[in-house]
Amino acid sequence: MPGLDGRRLWFAGIGGAGLSGYAIVSRAWGAEVSGWDRKETPYLAHVRAAGIPVELSPEPPEPPAGVEAVVSTAYAGKVKGRVRAEFLAELVALRPSIVVGGAHGKTTTAAMIAYCLDRLGNDPSFLIGGEVPQLDGSARAGEGWLVVEGDESDGTVFRLPAEIGVVTNVDLDHHTEFSSTAELEERFEAWAVSVGAGRVVWGRDVEPVDFELAVPGLHNRLNAACALAALELAGFDRDAAAEALAGFRGAGRRLEAHGSAGGVLLVDDYAHHPAELAATIAAARTLADGRLVVLFQPHLYSRTIYVGRELGAALAAADAAVVMDIYPAREEPVPGVSGKIVVDGALDTRPGMRVGWARELGDAARLAAGLAQPGGVVLTVGAGDVDAAIPLLEEALGT
Repeated sequence: MPGLDGRRLWFAGIGGAGLSGYAIVSRAWGAEVSGWDRKETPYLAHVRAAGIPVELSPEPPEPPAGVEAVVSTAYAGKVKGRVRAEFLAELVALRPSIVVGGAHGKTTTAAMIAYCLDRLGNDPSFLIGGEVPQLDGSARAGEGWLVVEGDESDGTVFRLPAEIGVVTNVDLDHHTEFSSTAELEERFEAWAVSVGAGRVVWGRDVEPVDFELAVPGLHNRLNAACALAALELAGFDRDAAAEALAGFRGAGRRLEAHGSAGGVLLVDDYAHHPAELAATIAAARTLADGRLVVLFQPHLYSRTIYVGRELGAALAAADAAVVMDIYPAREEPVPGVSGKIVVDGALDTRPGMRVGWARELGDAARLAAGLAQPGGVVLTVGAGDVDAAIPLLEEALGT
């Protein structure tokens, strides 16, 4: 198969969920690879294990002489080089590829497809935006199909030349990039045309699977239906794929269980959009009969401005909640915008609901622990660093 023999690649932002995988696969496909990032991340353990040297420094260095620089979206305009979408399109073109896009569920759906291919003996390559414990990471270079999670936040997915495409759903999540849901729908429709008639699986056209999964929730039964449809298009027997899929236990930070403390089940999830938050809370309800407490960290000022009150309305489905301040990620603070917008949305939806407000992670964890009851669940939710509350919750609840 064609590879990257003789190429010298340097990745700016190599510790991210995307570029870490690109680096690992590029190395396996014959390139000489190195990279830089601003700080240590969990993904770098896999990068180093692949034999890739990494430089850490507060500011990006000059790329080594003679390399092709590939730059994360986070450092676009700060480091000269190719944008990640352009390079990922090159990787996708090197192998028969299944690309999964959509507003919600794409990490889990891509992970389901890669897991089934692995269990069916296909030896897939994959590039997924989250850890898949059963596959030992978020990226791998195999000899079979390449499974890719395509991100719409910066338009990456629309540049990928897939053999098979999946669109889990269309919902406006990146308000600084798209003016409306209609614009996003048009972009996905155009991408589907580029992939080819009959080669794209739409979540709007499938029914939830009717067999038992190891992952809870209606949203996961829909994700599973998309995964099975894609596997059928790839030539695999549906029954065999369904049997494999029943053993899939989830991707990292997607209703990920972290054991119990003080008789309370601790669960973590990446949901950061109202639809995702509602689906996650509904699924968490099935995990225990007791009180469900949600510790929520809003993600991005722009998203909170547009859907903060809708996030609060979704949060109102919990028994009690604690809201943190906004995780800014790549954005600068906006005066007057805080996580209290979400609190107000919850209280407007359900007056009298027990909702705590805390700016700091430690204070939020203590509040959530105080609201929890034995036999119940504390669910940490958000796309930032709210998962760091898990050990704090364990300490506050006692083991």
